[in-house]
Amino acid sequence: MRNRYAAVMGSDAELLQIVDAATAEAAQKSGDWLACRPGCTQCCVGVFAISQLDAERLRHGLTALAEVDTERAGAVRERVRRSLERIAEDFPGDVETGVLAEEDEGFEERFAEYANDEVCPVLDPETGLCDLYVARPMTCRTFGPPVESADGLAVCELCFVGAPEDEVARCAVSLEHAGAMEETLTREAESRSHQAGPTLVAFALRKT
Repeated sequence: MRNRYAAVMGSDAELLQIVDAATAEAAQKSGDWLACRPGCTQCCVGVFAISQLDAERLRHGLTALAEVDTERAGAVRERVRRSLERIAEDFPGDVETGVLAEEDEGFEERFAEYANDEVCPVLDPETGLCDLYVARPMTCRTFGPPVESADGLAVCELCFVGAPEDEVARCAVSLEHAGAMEETLTREAESRSHQAGPTLVAFALRKT
């Protein structure tokens, strides 16, 4: 079982290597247009959907953190517990599984208004740094510099302020080639967890 899990994480590591290399290239091209730096936490406020692959990676990351720093891991777990106390009641999904009800009528409107002031529980409020940075979700890895995916070109509103559109396009990188691999690994993660569909960081970590 351990060897199988190592193989699973190896496949995820390959995906992350592709994604991280692409975003590093975008950051290098962006130069001073890029506002992202340690301590900038605007994108850590407000809940966002993560895949079951992201959830699995986060759990693995928290387990690994607990092996080397029980105090920090305990602080993450406590922040997760407090976060769930605040967001569970109005959660637009199944509270038992933590899966968002994306297919429900009116879901997009409900989710757009849901927990927008909630700080990510893996963010250390004292340092302004992510305690599970190595295991962070895909959204966290790609948000900031201009990245093009199947959903189009996205860039953080704090970056490229006043820049012409052609400058943004010049610095952009494409991650469309990684999409199929991520989808495959996500389906495999859903099969292992018996949870199909996106969740939130706090729900992903509540039993870790």
